[in-house]
Amino acid sequence: MIHGEQGYGDVIQFCRYLPQVRALGADIILEVQQPLVPLVSTLNCPMTVVAKGDVLPEVDAYCPIMSLPYVFKTTVGTIPAEVPYLFSDKEKVKVWQEKLGPARLRVGLTWSGSRDHKNDLNRSIWLKELLPLTDLPIEWHSLQKEYRQPDLEILEAHPEIRQHQDDLTDFSDAAALIECLDLVISVDTSTAHLAGALGKPVWILLPHAPDYRWMLDREDSPWYPSARLFRQSKAGDWAGVIQSVKEQVCQKF
Repeated sequence: MIHGEQGYGDVIQFCRYLPQVRALGADIILEVQQPLVPLVSTLNCPMTVVAKGDVLPEVDAYCPIMSLPYVFKTTVGTIPAEVPYLFSDKEKVKVWQEKLGPARLRVGLTWSGSRDHKNDLNRSIWLKELLPLTDLPIEWHSLQKEYRQPDLEILEAHPEIRQHQDDLTDFSDAAALIECLDLVISVDTSTAHLAGALGKPVWILLPHAPDYRWMLDREDSPWYPSARLFRQSKAGDWAGVIQSVKEQVCQKF
């Protein structure tokens, strides 16, 4: 049994190791949070996926999913790099395409994660800090499932940022929406991992002291070839990060 013992993004990032477990001859039972079940079931690996809380069968061995890189003695050079390794539901993609209408330049935004995350104060930002981006001639889409009160007030004043929280019931819905976007801009949350696992272009906004997985002094990530990292030059300087993103968006599009 492989158990998703931490956050959504952690499961998305490290489920890539399951084919290596399978190659050792194991029959795999993967236990994850319910909203992840349809998404991780698209991994190209024979396994049984169960939701947390379901009755589990007898197993011979157990490993937390975030321990798999240690088990396989991972180095930067041996990170399983086959991307995409998770996939969107084609029927759900068609639904989103019809809902969004004629093709335009579309960018998704995620600016905050769970308030319960121990590092949330460091990694999340307020929507008002992203507003300089909305001056650009782009169709903006919020990928947030939950909002904080100050952000709701900003959204009411900025209808150009389209909201979809009522249509995002699980991660397979979010994956299908991301498939219809040209770029995802996200802080360090599960959205960033989802876009990276799907192989979609994702720009990740990082604090000055980031989580270990993003390393230091580099703009790319060995975990996600489609990712570009934008780092604070000093603690708390989100304005500088957003300005860099805006300049790069103007150059790219």
